[in-house]
Amino acid sequence: MYRVLLLTLAVLFSSAAIADTSNDSDDVKRAVLDYIESQHNVEPDLMKRGLDKELAKRTYWKSKDGSEFIMETDFETMVWVAENYNKDGDKFPSSPKIDIDILDIDKRVASVKLTADDWIDYMHLYKNENKEWKILNVLWQYNDTQRHSSKK
Repeated sequence: MYRVLLLTLAVLFSSAAIADTSNDSDDVKRAVLDYIESQHNVEPDLMKRGLDKELAKRTYWKSKDGSEFIMETDFETMVWVAENYNKDGDKFPSSPKIDIDILDIDKRVASVKLTADDWIDYMHLYKNENKEWKILNVLWQYNDTQRHSSKK
């Protein structure tokens, strides 16, 4: 009887863990979709929902004088991007590419690769105290790395 009880508890707990992981995967994907779809559809509230206010989005960049530096974008700038970048509806193809590869989820942290039309984003997310997944860090680059420079 003791073994049956232990086996039953083990199955119940493992099922709960699997279900939680599935929900986490869906929630992580939703945060990433909020990020990219907010830019496609000019919906800043989606961007706000998907990002942590402490967001640090970075890439390497070459200045006009040829020196390289790390360019950083913050939460407020990304909300502005969602509100303004595609206002005319001409910044993305009619069927934009969105490929979300969840690399890892471990309890309250996740790592994701988003491949969009012209660039890739490596993202770190965390689950906050409200059980919401938020994008905290983004490291990105264009597919054509020659675009990582200021115009002369």
